[in-house]
Amino acid sequence: MSTKQTLPASTPVIALTLGDAAGIGPELVARLLAQPGITAGANIVLVGDEWLWQQGQATAKQAVATQAVTSLAELRGRADTRLPAFLATDTIQAAQVQRGQAQAACGAAVLQVLNLCMDGAKRGEVDAICFAPLNKQAMKLGGLKHEDELHHFAEYLGVTGYFCEFNTLGDLWTSRVSSHIPLKDAAAMLSQQRIVDAAKLIYASLQASGNANPKVAVAAFNPHGGDGGVCGREEIDIIEPAVAELRAAGVPVDGPFPADTIFLKARDGLYQAIVTMYHDQGQIAIKLMGFSKGVTVQGGLPVPITTPAHGTAYDIAGRGVADVNATLNAFKIAQRMGAARLQAAARTSSYSLFQR
Repeated sequence: MSTKQTLPASTPVIALTLGDAAGIGPELVARLLAQPGITAGANIVLVGDEWLWQQGQATAKQAVATQAVTSLAELRGRADTRLPAFLATDTIQAAQVQRGQAQAACGAAVLQVLNLCMDGAKRGEVDAICFAPLNKQAMKLGGLKHEDELHHFAEYLGVTGYFCEFNTLGDLWTSRVSSHIPLKDAAAMLSQQRIVDAAKLIYASLQASGNANPKVAVAAFNPHGGDGGVCGREEIDIIEPAVAELRAAGVPVDGPFPADTIFLKARDGLYQAIVTMYHDQGQIAIKLMGFSKGVTVQGGLPVPITTPAHGTAYDIAGRGVADVNATLNAFKIAQRMGAARLQAAARTSSYSLFQR
C-alpha cells in the first residue's frame, strides 16, 4: 500500500532532536540553531523536552528564539520559517538525569522522540531527521531491542531491502558490509550480494546528496588484499566477482584495494565513496581524518536520517566546550537529502514515500 498526500512546499521539513539528555546533544543543538542563516532553505522543527532545551541553551550560552507548534502537521503551513519551530514533548524529567552517565530513562526518552519524528515522516510531515548524539547502552537499557538504532529505524519504517550506515567526512562517504557485530563474525557476513547492495546504495545516496557522478572504491578484506590467495581467498571468491557485477550494472567502481592504502587515494580525491568490509576498517580512518567533522547517515531508509559520527561525550557534558562542526555537517546533509526527496516528489506529482 502506498500513502499519498498533497505535494508539499519546496522547502524540506527537517526534524531535529536533542539526543541523550545526559550528553552533549542539547548543547550542540543550541549551537547549531544559533548559526547565522541556519534556517535558510530548511523548515526546522526542534522536537524535545522544554526543560532540556533550556538547559542546552544555558550550557552553550546561546539564546535561540523558536516558534511553538503543537504537532508536526503544522509545519507545512508555516508562513514564516525564519525561526525554528519547537514541538515540546514530555519524555523525561530533570530529576531522572545524572549528567555524564548512561541511564535507562535517557535511552527511553531518545526512542520516544525519534519514534515521534518517524511517525511524522510516515505521514509525509517530515522530510528528513537529524538527531543529536545518543548512547546505545542507554537506549538498550531504555528498551532498544536491536543491535543499534539503524536496525530500529529500519523495522519501525518497514524497510525490507538492504540498509547500512554511511560515515562521511566532507566529500568522502564510506559504507560497510557488516557493522555492529563481533569481529570474529565479520567474515561470515561477507557475500557478493551484500557488497553489491552496499555499493549501489552508497552510489545512489551520494547522488541524492548532490554528487552527480561519484566514484566508488571497494576495500579488500584481508591484509595486502589477500596476497593472491595466500592470505585469504575472500577477495578472489567474493569481492572481485561483486566488483565485476557492479561494473556490468554501470556502477563506476574499482577494487578491491588493500584497506591500508585505499584511504590515501580517497583523500587525494580519486574516490568519493569506499565500501568497507567491517566496522573499524573504515571508522578508524574516517575518525582519524576528521573526528570533529564526521557524520553518520542511515542509508537505505525511506527518509534521510543523519547524526554526528561522534558520541554523547559524557566526559565533557555540561562544560560548554562541545564542538558543533559535525552536527552542522549532519544537518546540512539532512537538508540536501530532504530537498532531493521533495524534488523527486515534484517530478512524479505525488508524495508517495512509504511503499508497503
